[in-house]
Amino acid sequence: MNLRHESHNVLLAALAILCTAATPYAQNFVATPAVPQVINNPHQLAALSVSHPAPEYPAIAKVNYIEGPVQIEIAVDNHGRVSSAHVLKGEPLLAAAALKAVRHWVYLPLSTAGGPAGFVTTVKLKFSLHREGMSLTTRQAEMDFQSRVKPPQLITAARKSAEGTVVHMRVLVNELGEVVDSDCARLDRVRLDAVNESLRNWTFHPAYWGTLPIAAYINVEVPLDAPPPTRTADNDDVP
Repeated sequence: MNLRHESHNVLLAALAILCTAATPYAQNFVATPAVPQVINNPHQLAALSVSHPAPEYPAIAKVNYIEGPVQIEIAVDNHGRVSSAHVLKGEPLLAAAALKAVRHWVYLPLSTAGGPAGFVTTVKLKFSLHREGMSLTTRQAEMDFQSRVKPPQLITAARKSAEGTVVHMRVLVNELGEVVDSDCARLDRVRLDAVNESLRNWTFHPAYWGTLPIAAYINVEVPLDAPPPTRTADNDDVP
């Protein structure tokens, strides 16, 4: 009888050890993040839309007859908020206005077995004007406008180190001189975080149309392992 009782106790102890050892693996499996679902169906996306305010048409774009589509890739979190947005296509004045609006859009999160989930999608916004009596085409109007624009100027940037990696990219600078978007979708997560961290310390003079500041693109070289940024007295460091 005692031998049977002792064998039973040994078996229970072994089971307890196995359960304890298995616990971390179960926790790690649950914590593994899922890849966000990509939504391409416009009807499905419309059904998830909660708040979708239209962007404000920039006054300078209106008077210069600038119109056209803006295509933006957005990521929506599990609360239905837009967590990131990146311009895939669009004239800078219109793109900056579209980004400002899209970042305030609200959706219903996806319903999954694991709870609410975010998703990734691409949205297209079209800016159009009443063109009766106009002789200029959209392309001609944009070229005429750009010929009178003073490009943005880089004021402060991280210094380039001799051995560091440099990323060539295009950034969108708004009328306040702030970087509101960057063309770095090709980068992996580690490099993307490094680039965004570096760009937070960069400052620009915005582009100007006459005396009015406007949004515009500028090409820059971003070092990934640079020391803290330094302010320059002039614009000699403009890429």
